[in-house]
Amino acid sequence: MIQNARILVTNQADPHKNLALEEALLRTAPPGLATLFLWQNRHTVVIGAGQNAWRECNTALLEREGGTLARRSSGGGAVYHDMGNLNFSFLVPRQDYDLARQQKVVLDAVRSLGIQAQPTGRNDLTVEGRKFSGNAFRLLKDSALHHGTLLVSADMGLVARYLNVDPAKLQAKGVQSVKSRVANLCEYRSLTIDQVVQAMEEAFRAEYGPCIPAWADGLDIPGLDQLTARYQSWEWNYGQSPAGDWHVERRFPWGGIELFAHIERGCMRQVRAYTDAMDETLGPRLAQALESCPFQPEPLAQRLHALDLPELAQWLAQVFP
Repeated sequence: MIQNARILVTNQADPHKNLALEEALLRTAPPGLATLFLWQNRHTVVIGAGQNAWRECNTALLEREGGTLARRSSGGGAVYHDMGNLNFSFLVPRQDYDLARQQKVVLDAVRSLGIQAQPTGRNDLTVEGRKFSGNAFRLLKDSALHHGTLLVSADMGLVARYLNVDPAKLQAKGVQSVKSRVANLCEYRSLTIDQVVQAMEEAFRAEYGPCIPAWADGLDIPGLDQLTARYQSWEWNYGQSPAGDWHVERRFPWGGIELFAHIERGCMRQVRAYTDAMDETLGPRLAQALESCPFQPEPLAQRLHALDLPELAQWLAQVFP
């Protein structure tokens, strides 16, 4: 039974640090305590635990434009975060996990702002049939997490820019996002992030009892540094992607190139290279050089430059998913 409640907020906008802090709070949640954690990420694509990074996101474009890819520990689809989006996390003891109660806090907050929000069957929250909040969940033995987004004034142009990937570039296994019609809450009334934060805090207190917001930054939580290192690692964000197959081809003045690779744990395996170039060694050299290469633009470019193939390096940088 929940006996106490707390609200934690942060000015930290680093997605890896925020996701690590969220998991640390989940793993150390004391009995009888309900926590609302409010946070934001700057210029980030967050993918679900079971998703393929390259299938869901134009990773090369995101990185070139200063963005960050982050993998969360819960399931569900890919989402874009910027400072026009507010993230919420409910962290409660497993026995007190109640999706309807937790969603009521969000719905009450949004409705208190004059917007008639409704839940849908896919764990989304909508206004007039358009999604403004996607939710995901994680249950441990003794604690539970329910987290989601609140689109307030997010840049919808960037949502489409980073999350629309040509499926022909990577035929991948794993969970794929279901595209939905999305909306910012500011389309229905003039709103700021601070107003939504205040509404969430008031609705949480009305449901769970009195509590004063506190800063989450600087909390001394066992295991936080190790979790932060994991969420920042390439192995977690890319290497956890389900296996898939990659195929690209192009014709150059000197001949055509066709590349096949099996992508497993974020690396290129079983690489095959076919060409009708006059250099009969090109195909085998190319396949050998790319075998076990991390499936990222920079390592690919480095290996191709080492073969004195800058034209191929430039091409693959352009077609990388």
